[in-house]
Amino acid sequence: MATSTYAIAIGSNRPGRHGGPVAEVRAAVAALDGVRAVAPIMASAPIGPSLRRYANTVLLLDTSLSPPDMLAQLKGIERSFGRRRGRRWGSRVIDLDIVLWSGGRWHSRGLCVPHIAFRERLFVLRPLRDVAPDWRDPVSGRTIRQLHQLVDRARPRD
Repeated sequence: MATSTYAIAIGSNRPGRHGGPVAEVRAAVAALDGVRAVAPIMASAPIGPSLRRYANTVLLLDTSLSPPDMLAQLKGIERSFGRRRGRRWGSRVIDLDIVLWSGGRWHSRGLCVPHIAFRERLFVLRPLRDVAPDWRDPVSGRTIRQLHQLVDRARPRD
């Protein structure tokens, strides 16, 4: 069976059974098989109504799972961590998203790869740049390094 590489974004902004958000992110990394690279965990401001800061990282993993099967595995890990479906962008103990897949694009009910919003999110692009700077977005053709520069330049400075 062929092996694919996935870029998985991980975030937490609520304590869970493993501890605070950083501990939850580390536990999620440990729950995945085939991990070959993990970016440093970074802090980021929340999007939407949540007031708590996030701990975020991105990892690369190799697996023979198809995108729907990978998504099912990620959702299972979220449930095992106590994640409940709820308000969009609300506080969450863990969030696992497929950002990119070495097979290019995948569109099916409930799954869109590449992730539809990753190109605008510094909290995904910065750690993704650390582990896969030359990976090309199959939609825009730009490298992760280029996408990061575009978002970082557009960000308001304090």
